[in-house]
Amino acid sequence: MSCLKSVSSQPPSTARALFCLAALGIGAAAPVPALGAPSPLDHPTVAVDSVGPTPRPGAIADAAALRPEPDLQAGYRLLYEQKFPEARERFAEWSRENPGDPFGEVSLAASYLFEEFYRQGIMTSDYFLDDNRFLHGIDGKPDAERLSSFQGAVAKAERAARGRLEKNPSDAEALFALTLSAGMQSNALSILEKKHLDGLRQIKAANAYAQQLLAVRSDATDAWLALGSANYIIGSLSGTVRFFLWFGGLHGDRALGMRQLGMTAKDGRYLQPYAKILLALAARREGQEDLARRLLQELTHEFPDSPLFAREYARVAPPAVPRVPQ
Repeated sequence: MSCLKSVSSQPPSTARALFCLAALGIGAAAPVPALGAPSPLDHPTVAVDSVGPTPRPGAIADAAALRPEPDLQAGYRLLYEQKFPEARERFAEWSRENPGDPFGEVSLAASYLFEEFYRQGIMTSDYFLDDNRFLHGIDGKPDAERLSSFQGAVAKAERAARGRLEKNPSDAEALFALTLSAGMQSNALSILEKKHLDGLRQIKAANAYAQQLLAVRSDATDAWLALGSANYIIGSLSGTVRFFLWFGGLHGDRALGMRQLGMTAKDGRYLQPYAKILLALAARREGQEDLARRLLQELTHEFPDSPLFAREYARVAPPAVPRVPQ
């Protein structure tokens, strides 16, 4: 039984609590603004603790993850239309043309994970509004071949990213790749494989990488997705669980998490649509139907070929007003 389930089901003994904290690894917690502090939406360049030397101006301006890259944008558009094989072709081609850049492999990994999420019905109101599934994962098992392909792409991305960090600890492309890799692994472990303790470790890693990235590139707005989703998910756990996770360096705040997701939903480069669907589904959990309706309407207008966005918008769209016969 995982620590998450043990503390969810009953008051943990001191020994069990200490075991959970030791397994998570107590370390420096990523600084998270308290509720009521200035939000990322109010201050887009909110400061975070700097890690590593600040790069000279222009040193990382060529990072593909931090600029519009037409081939990658086309691939992500296919991804958000649920055209997964076509998206993978674009990402694989870009990766071949840009060896050593981890963003291609990260994007390939995302295509496998998003496809499995789509097949499992995870990015839906049915899943998000079901507390048991939302907090404990899918029923059944994920597709083994797809999960293996995802893990292989993540491993390649991490090797490339760490190689770049050895040369430049402030390499934004590498930090972005590691942020996404850890965040996606957290999702796969917690939601698909139901390995909640391992998933929490990856959440902590994603938070740390995101903070490092924002320290050197405050315009890396896609990184707020990792921080926001972690805050929202952990903030949705019971008070007992959050109390013990706090000692392990993991914090949670649903309202703050939604504001951070809003940063990516507003100004994200590649992950803006993903942030919008996450924020819309979180808004439905919180009873904020107007926000959910607006975001889902925007997604259906931008991606009219997406069956996922169309179905979710249909659930919140205002009823059609019948025409009065003349």
